[in-house]
Order: sequence, then structure tokens, then C-alpha cells
Amino acid sequence: MSEENKIKYLSDIERYELININDGEKYDYLLNNDLIIDDEGNFKYLIVNLSGGKFNLFSSKDFLEIPWECVKKIGAKTIILDADDEVIKKVKL
Repeated sequence: MSEENKIKYLSDIERYELININDGEKYDYLLNNDLIIDDEGNFKYLIVNLSGGKFNLFSSKDFLEIPWECVKKIGAKTIILDADDEVIKKVKL
């Protein structure tokens, strides 16, 4: 397989659903969540919005911070995570 076939664009994967295989939890689509990227351009964390969408004005601002190392596979329509409770941090932003 050539390198060009392995490239995935953010505009494509933002429509992928996040699924944690550790507990079977679905975290909506990447589009409704966020990424933290360091100064060198490396992905550090997925920030999962627990309120159900970006534009919900009356919900709490609770999020999950999941280390990028927990991403095990980016598939055809899903991003597979393997994150247990010990590495997932609940944060308020």
C-alpha cells in the first residue's frame, strides 16, 4: 500500500465516531469533540464533550481528557480507543 493511501485528512475523520473498546462507550463524533496539539504538532489529548454537542448553551461544561496514546486504530468510520478509568480525566472547561 502506498503512503498516499494511508493519509487521513482531519476534514474526513471529524465525521468518525469515537468508541472506547475498554468499556464499549460511544463518545459521539470527533466533530463534536476536540483535540489538544502540542507546540511540535503532536496530538496529545482528545477532549470529549459530555454535554452532547458544541452548541448546547444550557448544559454543563464537563469533558473527558483522554491521552492520544489511547487511540488504537483509525478505521473506515470509527476511531477506536482503549482507555480505562485510570487514564481518563474528568475536567471542567
